[in-house]
Amino acid sequence: MKVEMPIILISIENDGFHLMIKAKINGSKVNLLIDTGASRTVFDINRMKNIINFDKSEKNERMSAGLGTNTMESQIAMIDKLEFSKIKIKKYPSVFIDMSHVNEMYESIKLPLIDGFLGSDLLLKM
Repeated sequence: MKVEMPIILISIENDGFHLMIKAKINGSKVNLLIDTGASRTVFDINRMKNIINFDKSEKNERMSAGLGTNTMESQIAMIDKLEFSKIKIKKYPSVFIDMSHVNEMYESIKLPLIDGFLGSDLLLKM
């Protein structure tokens, strides 16, 4: 399936760019960075607390790597509805990590806060 979606170029202090898309999680608007090197899409657990029900979440037994650290704990919880462009995914089991270090950096250079990283698991669906 080929899907077109608007990509927002975010300039990182005149030293490169990040690619961002707008999406919706359970009806709430979110910002996702495109990460072609990520095998799995991940979301910021802190920014998702008002959007996702973590009552039935479980600790991910596999440690996540990347995002400037060797290993980090993660949770798995269900996203009831994930939408971007014309793609709508229901009941998507998702990985949630603490991305506060990313958002602190973004905030310090006055960029929009990030709710997650769109990885190859979802990029392949486009």
